[in-house]
This record gives sequence, structure tokens and C-alpha cells, in this order.
Amino acid sequence: MLEDVLTDMDPIQETHLFEPGLLVVDVAGLDDDAVFAFQETIARTWGTSIADRTTRDVGQPGVRLRLYVDLRQVLAQTSSPERVLAAGTQ
Repeated sequence: MLEDVLTDMDPIQETHLFEPGLLVVDVAGLDDDAVFAFQETIARTWGTSIADRTTRDVGQPGVRLRLYVDLRQVLAQTSSPERVLAAGTQ
């Protein structure tokens, strides 16, 4: 059952997503290093409320964290659109 897997995660509330462009991202990974690396990658591109600790579910492998992302706050463009289009046509 899904509810057995996500026991430590709070339910996503409507207030978390009251405007277009807001995301709640629940991340599961093997260890802290993996999920924090994912969080760092997201935070370099968009406005992100980062987590400073992970959670573990008893009897389940790995760790989890939740972060909130605002896609309206673009912090860096990772590659130019022209490059992406040119690479896709070759």
C-alpha cells in the first residue's frame, strides 16, 4: 500500500499550490548525498525552499525529503534554447 511507504510525509495541502508554477516535490533516494544532490540541482535553476534534513521510514530502505519549487523564479538558464534546438536537429 502506498500509505505504508510514505508514512513520514505530510499530505500536500492546497495552500502549497495556490498559484500556477508552484511545485511540491517529494524525493526518495538511497542516501542523504543522493537526495541533497538532486535538491541542489533543482535549487540552482529555480527558486526553491530547501530542506536541511531527510526522513526515514521504519522498515523501508533509503531516505526522503520534501522541497517546494517556484518555477516562476528562474535563477539560471542551463543552456540556450538555440543550442538545444540545434543539437536536436543534427
